[in-house]
Amino acid sequence: MLGDVNWYKENLAADFVCIESDGAILDKQQFLINTANGPDVAEYKLQDVNIRIYGIVALVQATGLFIKKDGSKGLSRYTDVYAKTGEVWRAVSAQITRTSRLDTANDSE
Repeated sequence: MLGDVNWYKENLAADFVCIESDGAILDKQQFLINTANGPDVAEYKLQDVNIRIYGIVALVQATGLFIKKDGSKGLSRYTDVYAKTGEVWRAVSAQITRTSRLDTANDSE
């Protein structure tokens, strides 16, 4: 299954930046290319989503449990920053941290 490139094209700001777990910095175009290649995990379950709005800025933080294609499990945490221009919210920044360490309190399945 491939990522929803069109959704990201529409909802990422032109100057969007993503900082990945390995320290790589992706601009919007690089992020869209990665998205078009599809996920590098077999399963992903999002949980603990927290949204805070401060005027025209919003922070979205969440935890995800994932299973890689080789069967190994991991946990990710991310923060997305959205800015509102007029009536439109666009993501301007994302930071993702992945680990193979599982938060066992949340891995009850």
